[in-house]
Amino acid sequence: MTTPVLNKKCPICGKQAVLEYQPFCSKKCADIDLGRWLKGTYIVHTNEAPTEQETNSSFDSEKGDDSIE
Repeated sequence: MTTPVLNKKCPICGKQAVLEYQPFCSKKCADIDLGRWLKGTYIVHTNEAPTEQETNSSFDSEKGDDSIE
C-alpha cells in the first residue's frame, strides 16, 4: 500500500499524492508528466540564445536526420 503525502495534490489529476510517486498519485501520472517534458510541452524560458550546436541539432531533427557528424 502506498503512503499518502499530507496536503499534497497530484499536479496531473488532482488526486491525493503518495510518497512513492510524489508529487504524483501514481506511476501513470508520473509517466504523463515525463512524456510532456520529453515532447517539449513544458518549456523553461530563458534569455540565452541557443548555441550553434543546439540550433544545428534542432534543424537536423526537423529534417528527420538524427545522425551525428
